[in-house]
Amino acid sequence: MEARVPHADVAAETAALLEQFGVDSRRFTRGSLTIRTPITGEIVAHVESAESMIAQQTIARAEAAFHVWRSLPAPRRGEFVRLLGEELRTAKAELAHLVTIEAGKITTEGLGEVQEMIDICDLAVGLSRQLHGLTIATERRGHRMMETWHPLGVAGVITSFNFPVAVWAWNAALALVCGNAVVWKPSEKTPLVALATQALVERAAGRFGDAPEGLCSLLVGGREIGEALVEDARVRLVSATGSTAMGRAVAPRLARRFARSILELGGNNAAIVCASAPLDLTGRAIAFAAMGTAGQRCTSLRRLIVHEDVHDELLTRLRRAYASVSVGDPRDASTLIGPLIDESAYAAMRAALDDARGAGGAVFGGERLLAEKYPDAFYVRPALVDMPDQAEVVRRETFAPILYVMKFRSLDEAIRLNNDVAHGLASSIFTARLDEAERFMAADGSDCGIANVNIGPSGAEIGGAFGGEKDTGGGREAGSDCWKSYMRRATNTINYSGELPLAQGVKFDLEA
Repeated sequence: MEARVPHADVAAETAALLEQFGVDSRRFTRGSLTIRTPITGEIVAHVESAESMIAQQTIARAEAAFHVWRSLPAPRRGEFVRLLGEELRTAKAELAHLVTIEAGKITTEGLGEVQEMIDICDLAVGLSRQLHGLTIATERRGHRMMETWHPLGVAGVITSFNFPVAVWAWNAALALVCGNAVVWKPSEKTPLVALATQALVERAAGRFGDAPEGLCSLLVGGREIGEALVEDARVRLVSATGSTAMGRAVAPRLARRFARSILELGGNNAAIVCASAPLDLTGRAIAFAAMGTAGQRCTSLRRLIVHEDVHDELLTRLRRAYASVSVGDPRDASTLIGPLIDESAYAAMRAALDDARGAGGAVFGGERLLAEKYPDAFYVRPALVDMPDQAEVVRRETFAPILYVMKFRSLDEAIRLNNDVAHGLASSIFTARLDEAERFMAADGSDCGIANVNIGPSGAEIGGAFGGEKDTGGGREAGSDCWKSYMRRATNTINYSGELPLAQGVKFDLEA
């Protein structure tokens, strides 16, 4: 069924929200960058793009701020992030609503994204008192060897439209407690929510009292702004989220100047459904992972590898779910699937479905909805495609709600299909058997950075390291020991013996 799309002046709603955050109206009414909401396709703002000279000045201020910030005790830096978390809690509903308007996420997913920002702030505050190194055994008597961790420098953060604020927070919260300054380039499709977030950062800075100017900066613009961050030697780390093509362009340019990178790129994620899988749980998990955010997550479920004994029953269940899921205005409480971000996303989805049909796939769903009412917005019925094999179209990522379904007989065959794509982000297995679960997570099992059992591949928590292998880029963000990416390591040896024994038994007797 199609959800009712309420009549509303989205542009006025957007302006009111931004003004509530304290964003100067000139920043979203006088620029050359046109911003449309995917809800209706209408223009909601005109944002000014930064020029190259402005980018250079912003990076210079960030470097100066870093020289001050790195000397503050880490727990004091954590206090700044704690205040930012408070601001996010206070403005959670409003910021989430702006995410819905600009990115098209349903209300609960918008709220969930802001909650991720709050959660990473909480994690980072605790981390600010735990930036610990090691004491290491030394072979020399009267010596002590240890490692210490120091702030790295300016961190550039490039984010994509589908998680327009959470990914910035994953990076910024850790970078700040680690002693770095942050320069943020948001997607040119979602700069408004970045302007609102920057206003919250500035409120936190005002309460903090002595945060240096330029500590957290925002540069709105297109590709040239991202290139400025990538090319500038003062930016010691670039965390970039986007397509694999973007990562291939960014990585060698950073490598040429020996800068660090955290690349979070594409994902062509699979779930294996074994014959023993509990189908009620499995069906619900698949529906969320494949259809949530209109299939526009890097962790969206795109390939379903099902044991032949349960294939037909599971496919029947999924067809019922796909036929009944509510598609419509993401502000409507009854809606589960909002719009695609724009026409190019819809065109890519149509092209993929045509290719799937050409490869022998049976397509269920995938049609455009609400086109007469909103010709400039792109709502679609999620598509379920029963495939005879893992054809080329299945092996490439399409950023849309398409789920390809294939059969398998043996677990070895299923794992081979899981791994036989270029990306290696997220994966999962549904089974009631311990041996199948353990095999999937073993060294010769899933080759992805995320391997789950009896949950889908999406919905990661910030406590774990997020990221993947192969064409996903190899970067890791959020929890675990990801903080080390934002710091530099020093190994220290202290001689308190009064003598000078050399390592490895070397003798070098020279009279001083």
